[in-house]
Amino acid sequence: MLDWNLLGLSFITVFLSELGDKSQLAAIALSGSSKFPRTVFFGTAGALLLTSFLGVLAGEGASVLLPVRLVKTIAAIGFAFMAVRLLWPAADSSD
Repeated sequence: MLDWNLLGLSFITVFLSELGDKSQLAAIALSGSSKFPRTVFFGTAGALLLTSFLGVLAGEGASVLLPVRLVKTIAAIGFAFMAVRLLWPAADSSD
C-alpha cells in the first residue's frame, strides 16, 4: 500500500531543498554549455535518484539499529550545526 501523504511530503521537501542547490546550479551550467541538454537531464536525474536511494537505505538502516527518536534528534542536531556554521564565518575568513 502506498502512503500518498508521505509521498507528497517527501516530494515537496526534497523539491524545495533542491531549488537553487549546488546540484541544480551544476545542471544549469552543464545544460547551458551542452548541445544535448536532454542527456544532462537524464544524467542529473539519475544521480539524484541514486543519492536519494542511498539516503533512504541509510535512514532505514539507522532506524533498525537506533530508535527513531534518536535518528531524528541526530538529524536535527546536524542541521542546526550546519545553520550555525553558515551564520558564523570562520575566524580566519577574509570576508
